[in-house]
Amino acid sequence: MSTAKISYHKQEWEINSGMTVRDAIIKIGLDPYAVLALRDKKLINDQTIIEPDDEIRLVNVISGG
Repeated sequence: MSTAKISYHKQEWEINSGMTVRDAIIKIGLDPYAVLALRDKKLINDQTIIEPDDEIRLVNVISGG
């Protein structure tokens, strides 16, 4: 099966493509409500299917008022 990469801070994981971003975030042990996913520097939602050779970067959600 083809794989993709997810990075968060200085950590990197190789995951199987074909799953949703949300499932991948949960699989690597992070809270899907605490991070946002970027592909090619563009925000993608958590229902996006990860394609082979994707490089997904996770960033912290920052909120304020």
